[in-house]
Amino acid sequence: QVQLVESGGGLVQAGGSLRLSCAASGRTFSNYAMAWFRQAPGKEREFVATISWSTDYADSVKGRFTISRDNAKNTVYLQMNSLKPEDTSVYYCAAGQLRSRRPYAYDYWGQGTQVTVSS
Repeated sequence: QVQLVESGGGLVQAGGSLRLSCAASGRTFSNYAMAWFRQAPGKEREFVATISWSTDYADSVKGRFTISRDNAKNTVYLQMNSLKPEDTSVYYCAAGQLRSRRPYAYDYWGQGTQVTVSS
């Protein structure tokens, strides 16, 4: 069992930056692929980025967002730069056995953290 707790969301102006954190419980954190998804009101959950031994990004965030992990701290991060109003969403952290862009590939989810980007 893995529990995930996100933090770091908030309100930021367009062009600004935020760093999200996701703290995981459990001793086998390093064995999991970790990912960030986001979901805006009325929309489906959308892949943002994932990391195992390598990384993958959605085209919409490539070059602006960076996913990283610190296995010693059981934490995964999402550094978000050059934020746009369309990045406004609830951001979710997820853990799974395999790196994937599909939400159903992940077994564990956090509660989400709101990111709002004003224009």
